Amino acid sequence: MVPLVAQDFLTYEDFGAVGDGVHDDLPSICAAHEHANANGLPVKSKPDATYHLGSRALTAIIATDTDWSTSRFTIDDREVENHKASLFEVRSLLPMETLPIQKLTRDQTQIEWRGEQDYLVTVYNDKVKRYIRRGLNQNAGSDQRDSFILKKDGTITSPIDWDYDRISKVEARPIDADTLTISGGVFTTIANNMKQEVGYNYWYRNIEILRSNTVLDGLTHYVAGETAVGHPYRGFISVMNCANIELRNCFATGHKVYKTIGSAGKPVSMGSYDYNANSVVNFSMINCRMNHILDRTRWGVIGTNFCKNILLEGCELSRMDAHMGVSGTYTIKDSTLGYMGLNAIGRGQLTIENSTIHGSSLIGFREDYGSTWEGDVTIRNTRWLPVNRGAQALYMFGLRNDGQHDFGYTCYMPRNVTIEDLFIDDSQHEGSLYFFSDPGSEASSKAPHPFILTQKVQMSGLSVASGSEVEVSPNAELEERIKIVCD
Repeated sequence: MVPLVAQDFLTYEDFGAVGDGVHDDLPSICAAHEHANANGLPVKSKPDATYHLGSRALTAIIATDTDWSTSRFTIDDREVENHKASLFEVRSLLPMETLPIQKLTRDQTQIEWRGEQDYLVTVYNDKVKRYIRRGLNQNAGSDQRDSFILKKDGTITSPIDWDYDRISKVEARPIDADTLTISGGVFTTIANNMKQEVGYNYWYRNIEILRSNTVLDGLTHYVAGETAVGHPYRGFISVMNCANIELRNCFATGHKVYKTIGSAGKPVSMGSYDYNANSVVNFSMINCRMNHILDRTRWGVIGTNFCKNILLEGCELSRMDAHMGVSGTYTIKDSTLGYMGLNAIGRGQLTIENSTIHGSSLIGFREDYGSTWEGDVTIRNTRWLPVNRGAQALYMFGLRNDGQHDFGYTCYMPRNVTIEDLFIDDSQHEGSLYFFSDPGSEASSKAPHPFILTQKVQMSGLSVASGSEVEVSPNAELEERIKIVCD
């Protein structure tokens, strides 16, 4: 056998993997990546192998290029040692640091610090709460935080969302200069059948990407064996605390919807994701697909929090969702979104271009976080094919905020909306058609926490299948105050 350090790449078989779909190959896989990381070698799996990843709480650390080719991986979640352990973690080998940042201001673009490399920096102020959620999953909010790219010359390349008169914690993660690529792989999860009547108990058993400058190309994930009971998954592909991430040519599976008792003491649906992104700067999904995007028994495939600059291009997914904020740019291009549609909370420029949206609204601004979008919305050459709502009214922009709840920030309707060539297929609907839903009877400047209204809607090329006129809103204040301009 050629000494491992003399090889151009490593295989799982070099470390004892069998690849017969029965033998637990995860210990061998962990050992292969550990050796590869120590010696800077890529890893390649055997194309015709089926690797069983077992039930043990082991995690393979990936820090070098990995080619899973057409290999198959079986994940049996019916009985496991620790359901919160990841199977793979894609990591940088550079240690996390702290930087002497004491204050920041919103939209700041430069600091005096100079360094030897670029960082993904996350800052916190634990004395201020944001995203104080309302509704059946209500909570007390999250510590104010910002993630941003800090260049070695002190330039901040992504927007600072909040003012920081104090910073309680700084996390500085060095950004590797080279791009790490993981390609291929066909994974099948045999789903858990966990019983828990109250609350969420998220499962991991996944691939976590924690390294900046990473590309995941061509991975397929299937879900099998779902029963009448089960608990949600946090995201089979879970991206956290990193920058410049691209998921390309991947295939995902929607998860069955289960119920639990939420924090308000009432039944709620549990969100189970195949993709998840948290505190990511520059997150892109290119040509990613899934089946059955109109199947209402399946939960929306992705959820995100605290992200900056999201791009979907050439994708076909059941939904795209920003929970606790996206800032900078939020772009849906050449894509199709299914029955759960496009959801947004945040600030900056939101763009839909050359796309088809099947959601009940063209854009749903999440009411549990105040329906806030502090910035502009542009829609170009797009089709909205809303799910059948019978005699109910249709709202292009779904939002609700009665001004009675403190979400931890001022809430805004989109400042300016630009529509260029939008087709609305309302042929299966009997109700009225509006630009905006009614945000609530107290959504005026006199409310305790005012909802700042849209200034202007600029339209050209709006086409409605039924020929119906699009009204501003059933709310009289919006009808009076929002300006509609037609070219």
